Amino acid sequence: MSGGDDGGGAPFRVSPLHAAHVALGAKMVPFGGWDMPLAYPSGTVAEHRACRESAVAFDVSHLGTVRVRGGDAFEHLQHSLSNDLRRIHPGRAQYTHLLDDDGSVIDDIIVWWVDDERFDVMPNASNTSEVVAAIGGNDVTAERAVIAVQGPEARAHLAVVSPEAAAVHRFSVERFEWDGVECLVAGTGYTGEDGVECSVPSEAATSFWDAVLAQGVVPAGLGARDTLRLEAGLPLHGHELGPGITPLQAGLGWVVGWDKEEFTGRAALEEERANGPARRLRGFVADGRQPLRDGSEVVHDDERVGILTSGNYSPMRERGIGLGFVEADARLLDGDAVTVVQRGRELAARLVRPPLWPVREESD
Repeated sequence: MSGGDDGGGAPFRVSPLHAAHVALGAKMVPFGGWDMPLAYPSGTVAEHRACRESAVAFDVSHLGTVRVRGGDAFEHLQHSLSNDLRRIHPGRAQYTHLLDDDGSVIDDIIVWWVDDERFDVMPNASNTSEVVAAIGGNDVTAERAVIAVQGPEARAHLAVVSPEAAAVHRFSVERFEWDGVECLVAGTGYTGEDGVECSVPSEAATSFWDAVLAQGVVPAGLGARDTLRLEAGLPLHGHELGPGITPLQAGLGWVVGWDKEEFTGRAALEEERANGPARRLRGFVADGRQPLRDGSEVVHDDERVGILTSGNYSPMRERGIGLGFVEADARLLDGDAVTVVQRGRELAARLVRPPLWPVREESD
């Protein structure tokens, strides 16, 4: 499905829920080749707070689904991806990376291990074709919508719609039925809150979305999704992950299956592990409300020591916050004061160990 174009003549893809978003008055924006809701009339801050305090629903259908099947699917993915699938089993989900030969992250991915010979691999929107080229499988993205129901009350609201979907455990994968069709649900998300992500065939997606919203769940757009993941200290591909950025630099060494015999990028990561990463991902909290912005320099003792890769305003902390890389030899500690230089202004901030919400006690 497509609607509009990207300015270069290529059509934007649209979710099966596109008409529902327009009917709700969503502000639609291009994202990763898709036309997606940025925010609804209530606004990003209200949607963000609703996720922290009650429950919201995101349309994340722009994420890809690459279906890998067959008796050799396990071994193929085990060799292609960084994490060790032997840590999980059918009916479980796993966060992993597709790496380049230099150890940098081509994409970060969630693998849904549906049954013995079926894996639904979920890459980022703009990387789906690249992931298909690397791992094979069939791109079935157009066949379904993915609806993320997130927040402390998410499961209670969802249980009225589908008790089976609401009962899925964290990082588990289950089947459930809606409108006479088979759906999938995983206990995953990208907000720092509890919740699930439901993969619903396109023909049943709108009725499922409407049923969820009818329980008082607030629709939320990409704006809140970004501020929520930033508060939670979760990396975003193209910012904290991408060319030249390795899992070790991003603080995601646990995504590397060191016990596996071989996987793409292993040799480069082994060398980096032996020498120590030259830079590390850190969190930043400004002293004031001014949003921090990606690309801003981080200065300490009049020396440039790093750069912000993401930044925004935190609705919960009511401060500017950001993520960025700091040079390892700067030897900065959590709580140390730094200066963020952006657009000619100097903003006082301090280093904070992610997540940035909830607030950690200084003694932790």
